[in-house]
Amino acid sequence: MATVPASVTIHRDLRTGTPVWPRRRGALERLPALAADVRCDVVVVGGGITGALVADGLLRAGLTVAAVDRRGWARGSTAASTALLQFEIDQPLIHLSAKLGRAAAVRAYTRSVTAVDYLRGRIVDLGLRCGLRTRHAVYLPGNVLDARGLAAEAAARDAVGLRSELIDRARLRALTTIDRPAAIWSAGAAEVDPVALCRGLWRSALARGARLFAPVDVVDVDGHRAGVTLTTAAGHVLRARDVVFATGYELVRLLGPIRSPAHRVVSSWVMATAPQPRRLWPSRCLIWEAADPYLYLRTTTDGRVVVGGLDAELADPRRRDALIPRKTRGLERKLAALLPGVDARAELAWAGCFGESGTGLPAIGRIPGTRHCHVVMGFGGNGITFAAVAAQYLQRTLTGLRDDDEDLFPVPGRA
Repeated sequence: MATVPASVTIHRDLRTGTPVWPRRRGALERLPALAADVRCDVVVVGGGITGALVADGLLRAGLTVAAVDRRGWARGSTAASTALLQFEIDQPLIHLSAKLGRAAAVRAYTRSVTAVDYLRGRIVDLGLRCGLRTRHAVYLPGNVLDARGLAAEAAARDAVGLRSELIDRARLRALTTIDRPAAIWSAGAAEVDPVALCRGLWRSALARGARLFAPVDVVDVDGHRAGVTLTTAAGHVLRARDVVFATGYELVRLLGPIRSPAHRVVSSWVMATAPQPRRLWPSRCLIWEAADPYLYLRTTTDGRVVVGGLDAELADPRRRDALIPRKTRGLERKLAALLPGVDARAELAWAGCFGESGTGLPAIGRIPGTRHCHVVMGFGGNGITFAAVAAQYLQRTLTGLRDDDEDLFPVPGRA
């Protein structure tokens, strides 16, 4: 029996459990299989939200696009996302300034602000029905920033014109019912149903001429002077000028072992309560903590509370899944302590892979040592926001333009 070549990406069990987002089927499942060789300007590998946004950006630039995924559309990490769309990066501005320098840190935050605005604009322009709601975000004190640290963070943001202000205990209680000494209140955030957003983007791409094929597993990549050639497990060939790997936590083997230990895949857990619209906090803002590991909360259009966090440095899916009951109880306890007026019992629970980087920023760009091969690795809690950054970045670089922020998103080289 012939040996099937290994995939060019590391296969992972990306998620387990029952996410809150409905599993819809439709036209995307009725697409024909890849039955012949393909030629196009760019191949996008990855059928999640990152691949969808990248494909959308490339189509807007007039490029021809083919997209492949080994599972299907929105069937990987996208379904496990909690889809809090924030400009705030996992690293506070004052901490990121210490790591990158103030000017670079401010650019990173500013780029994140514009990415959320860009994403909101694309959803509206394309008429996507994905539960988009504009929200504020509350950043609570924790073991990373206490109340004094939050005051310093708020001052640093105010100095560069970011949409944040420090609020006191009384205003925090009025907005959220939470009793903490202070918090940062930020405008410009949003929430969506990530599965509906992802599938809507792919349907739009299909209508604009993109060719979508799944399940397809790419087993060989040959970047040469004229472009790149991809070979699938079934023996078909895709020829393009460039390829973009938007495969999330299923890292691309072309990268080799990641040199930086700060880039790593860990695990996260999430739960959703039963619908309870009359018991939610008044502002329905997004809520997260300046803590490690941090807790984050949002609501859904049907009145549920979605709570995530308690991240742990383990990537073994069996160990991750075995912890779902215990982690769910932990999330219930934290939710009950933070918001006593909410029914904190979980109706749904799930777990999945999660990524971390030393700066909280993604890696976007050409894979070192290759030709015409590009990657997007959106580490941290801003995955969808960073996917919008990647869409803008790759739209520019793959049409021959330079992105002024390319130094913020370096792709790690081989070990």
